[in-house]
Amino acid sequence: MLNLKLNLMKTLLKLLIITLTTTTLFCNANNIEAENTTTNLFETSPKPTIKVALLLDTSNSMDGLINQAKTQLWEIVNELSYSRCGTESPNLFIALYEYGNDGLESSDGYIRQVLNFSEDLDEISEKLFDLKTNGGSEYCGQVIQTSLNQLEWGANKNDLKLIFIAGNEPFTQGTINYKNAAINANEKDVTVNTVFCGNYENGISGKWQDGAKLTNGDYITINQNQEIVHIATPYDKIIIELNTKLNNTYVSYGRQGYSKLSLQSDQDSKAEELDEVVIVKRAVSKSSRMYKNSSWDLVDAEKEENFNYSKLDKKSLPKYLQSKTTEQLKKYVALKGTERVEIQKKIQDLNKLRNAYVLKKKTESTNTNNLESALITAIKKQAVKKNFSWQKN
Repeated sequence: MLNLKLNLMKTLLKLLIITLTTTTLFCNANNIEAENTTTNLFETSPKPTIKVALLLDTSNSMDGLINQAKTQLWEIVNELSYSRCGTESPNLFIALYEYGNDGLESSDGYIRQVLNFSEDLDEISEKLFDLKTNGGSEYCGQVIQTSLNQLEWGANKNDLKLIFIAGNEPFTQGTINYKNAAINANEKDVTVNTVFCGNYENGISGKWQDGAKLTNGDYITINQNQEIVHIATPYDKIIIELNTKLNNTYVSYGRQGYSKLSLQSDQDSKAEELDEVVIVKRAVSKSSRMYKNSSWDLVDAEKEENFNYSKLDKKSLPKYLQSKTTEQLKKYVALKGTERVEIQKKIQDLNKLRNAYVLKKKTESTNTNNLESALITAIKKQAVKKNFSWQKN
């Protein structure tokens, strides 16, 4: 009898232990699930981003369009630098395609991805300057579809995702129907804006307006051969001088450091060759938050959370810095960073005066029928739908 009671007590004890263990595991699982739920609830959303894909016709008649793109890139960037989404300043990524060029592969529909989404403004400028025109067949539906397939548009609902396709031939050419491309664009939350280089009515009959309507985009016409009138101001030469000083604050590192530093200088020279005002606008862009070079510049890189001086290969630095200790290098980079902030502020302050001067000199007909005006107008209009706003000083 005693043995029976002992066995019964052992059995009950085991059951109690199992019950307690199971309960503990269940509660822990619930706690973990609750913690995960809390984490998800308070997880910060990805930073809002403006993604713009430029699809440019590079057939024979489009030299004026390419020239406008090179000339007006910096004014477009400057305008976008004032954008806000709530309290945040969005990132900017630009991709570039050319189409309608006989020098491209016919098997690819005479289409080439010139540049994937990039925030490297010097690289974007370089690629624009490298474009050459050559007669060909312009397949609008195919180049839109190609950009939708190849580019990483992402699923963030806060992002402003835009395609601008510019050309002057019927929108209906090619084996891929532009209507099917529009369906795919809508699925990816991408708005297609069409920029017809020519007469407004001709663009409508060529289905450029219809191509925009299908994704609630804008249909715009421009004169691609319009001469761009740049308004010089008393502040331009000072800004150009400050731009030279700004370049001296960059500290190259890494495999691409030296080549990227050279690219920065090359794009300054090319901008200045176009017009003195173009280098001024580029200098303003370089003083804005949009001009980021953490991949090759130590001053920008040091701001990144994952940057670590211990992983820095000092052999990739300029020779005059290679022998410095880490502490000496940090002090040097900090000094250059302070100089940069001061120079950028001076440029921005002068740009406010410059903008006021230009506004007084502008007439109603000044540069309103060009690529810059078309892109900025459409972007601002469509950005409202994503709760973007502009806070231009």
